[in-house]
Amino acid sequence: MRDNDWKSRLGVVYSTNPDYAYDSSEESEAATLPPSSQKLRVSFERAGRGGKTVTLVRGFVGAEGDIANLCRQIKTRCGIGGSAKDGEIILQGDVREKAVALLKSMGYTQTK
Repeated sequence: MRDNDWKSRLGVVYSTNPDYAYDSSEESEAATLPPSSQKLRVSFERAGRGGKTVTLVRGFVGAEGDIANLCRQIKTRCGIGGSAKDGEIILQGDVREKAVALLKSMGYTQTK
């Protein structure tokens, strides 16, 4: 017998296929790799941000909570603002040297 709980299927387009099975499984987050196996890329960007300069840290593989924690640690030690969105850390200003030094002291590796 099919699952007739209509609340779990809100927002799903109706299908006329009688063999269609609605899959409500959520995608699980990737497991966080240890710092030594992370390959982070630190870059500087100004385009598309209203002239504001930001430092981006990309390449983190792991859960959203872990990237938010890493972002918080970097912001606290550098004394700057920023956020963690869409798998990347956005830091206000040009703090590439500080960010690279902090990440290396934490055990992360950098790719060029």
